[in-house]
Order: sequence, then C-alpha cells, then structure tokens
Amino acid sequence: MTILDRITQRPDVMGGKACVRGMRVTAGMIVGQIGAGHSIEEILEDYPYLEREDILQALRYAAWRAEEREILLANA
Repeated sequence: MTILDRITQRPDVMGGKACVRGMRVTAGMIVGQIGAGHSIEEILEDYPYLEREDILQALRYAAWRAEEREILLANA
C-alpha cells in the first residue's frame, strides 16, 4: 500500500479537496497543469513553495483515484 504523506484533506481548506501539505494548492490543480503541457520544472518555478515530491504525490493521488486503490492520506 502506498502512503501519500504530502496529500491532505481538511474540510476547512479548499472545501475538503485533496491538497498539498495543507496548503491551498489542490492535487487537481497540479494534475491540470501537467495535463496542459507544463513540466514539473515549470510548475516548480511558478509555485516556488512546492517541492518535486509534492507534484509526484499529486500525480500518484490522481492515479489512485482513477484506479480506486486503497491508499493512506496524511492527517493535516
């Protein structure tokens, strides 16, 4: 089982959407940026408070949601 320790969900942050490390950056936003053709490096330049592992975990979270596998999320 994969553990995503950087993906958090809190009802008071972004309406309970999956976010990166409790910030107001959703996993969906990151996946959308990749889908729009932006590279990881470009995202890191645009959002300097993100780390490479944040982006990779957002992608793994999206893959899990697509496959509906069991996974543990961090408590924020």
